[in-house]
Amino acid sequence: MPEDDLTSRIEAILMTADRPIGERKLASILGIVTTGQSDSEEEETASDAAGPVQQIRDAVDELNSAYESTDRSFRIERVAGGLQMLTLPRFAEDIARLKGVRNQSRLSQAALETLAIIAYRQPILRADLESIRGVACGEVLRGLMERRLVRIAGRAEELGRPMLYGTTREFLEVFGLATLEDLPQAKELRPAVERTSKSKSASEPAAEEDSSGPSEESDPEPALETEQTADDAG
Repeated sequence: MPEDDLTSRIEAILMTADRPIGERKLASILGIVTTGQSDSEEEETASDAAGPVQQIRDAVDELNSAYESTDRSFRIERVAGGLQMLTLPRFAEDIARLKGVRNQSRLSQAALETLAIIAYRQPILRADLESIRGVACGEVLRGLMERRLVRIAGRAEELGRPMLYGTTREFLEVFGLATLEDLPQAKELRPAVERTSKSKSASEPAAEEDSSGPSEESDPEPALETEQTADDAG
């Protein structure tokens, strides 16, 4: 397959995809690798470095170089273990004005702080989460699960087997992270967890921010999709 044809086909797929696509899955779609290899496999194999996956990587590098040299408003980024076409952060305000309703879907300060703690300390018990924040987090936690940013990550091996909470793949997509190892780059989350830590050090009595929330007896089902915006991803 001619190299320029490969880059064009990759560009076409990523421009129309609404979710990140893994390199192996992309290679399979393009017919340059068998479908036996799962897109969910995260460990790199020796064949990846010299085979179809490397062809994809080289083509993406070529595309990004072309975008940069022509001052385009977008580039291909690695997000949630896959590749996705994203607009550059400097265009976020323009896109937000176009959407008009963006501010209505922003996370509240309480939700952002709760999400930051879960992201950095997962898997975490609700009791530990509330101890850190100093307030009840049930309703905020439910909202994060409805937005599919937080999930039930398992149950603790202790009396009552309470639920443990962690972040989701959608969380990585919204904050433009390839993996959880990139968390220090999530500039929206760092200040939130720092504020929470300072508040906790003051040792104030826990306040009742809310009392309802996910029941420890049953796993609530997420219901809403979180819309990804340009500056979230940047």
